[in-house]
Amino acid sequence: MSDVQPVHLSGPEPDERTRDRVLTTVLEQGPVSAAQMGKLLGLTPAAVRRHLDTLSRQGVIEVKLISNSKTGAGRPARRYVVSKQGQSEIGDDYLEIASLALAEIADVHGQEAVIKFAERRFAKMEAKYQPLVDAAGSDVAARSKALAAALNADRFVATSNSLNPGTTMAAEQLCQGHCPIQALAATFPAFCDAETEVFSRLLGVDVRRLSTLASGGHVCTTHVPTGRAVVRKRSSVSVNLASPSKRISNHQQERP
Repeated sequence: MSDVQPVHLSGPEPDERTRDRVLTTVLEQGPVSAAQMGKLLGLTPAAVRRHLDTLSRQGVIEVKLISNSKTGAGRPARRYVVSKQGQSEIGDDYLEIASLALAEIADVHGQEAVIKFAERRFAKMEAKYQPLVDAAGSDVAARSKALAAALNADRFVATSNSLNPGTTMAAEQLCQGHCPIQALAATFPAFCDAETEVFSRLLGVDVRRLSTLASGGHVCTTHVPTGRAVVRKRSSVSVNLASPSKRISNHQQERP
């Protein structure tokens, strides 16, 4: 008696199953373009856009516009990410577990232990980005754009836009449209503070966080002064991260 072989249907994949695949791809690869998703899933551009439109109407994904991080020229590129609603519907069990674990750490060892944990978490980011930023030289604006490019490569949907060039008020506005630990940082702002301190050390100037996704902003916005800025030498002195109110102000700041 021969083995029974499984039957493979040659008909089209049901829409819901394909839509789930599209959503999973956005979750895993986002920010991702429609063209990239078509190649990853083996779908036609028309099929991908049809499912993206449906998911957008359902509110589970949203579009992020990304400008060219090198030149800032041309039309912004459309990239898809999972929305807050989508994250909630998909389920953030790992974030809930992480939040409970950090709450336990805070109860047993105090808030300082959470701060140290956040610092260690972002130490890897600092080590990874340091050579990329240093390669841009001593110009603060160039360093900020290099940092934005590094963040963008890691799916933070980052840009660095120049404000008031050629004046003493010149600055870069470093923006991030996506945060993989947004829900966690909303409960434990030490993560946002640790990231801000890393940016300051990487750029070599004192920066100021204007808004965060975790605290209700549409983007994370960091003000980087360049008009009279001189890159300072790196210091091994640890900065106290326990006072986020000194850096976070207007949560409604947008990209310039």
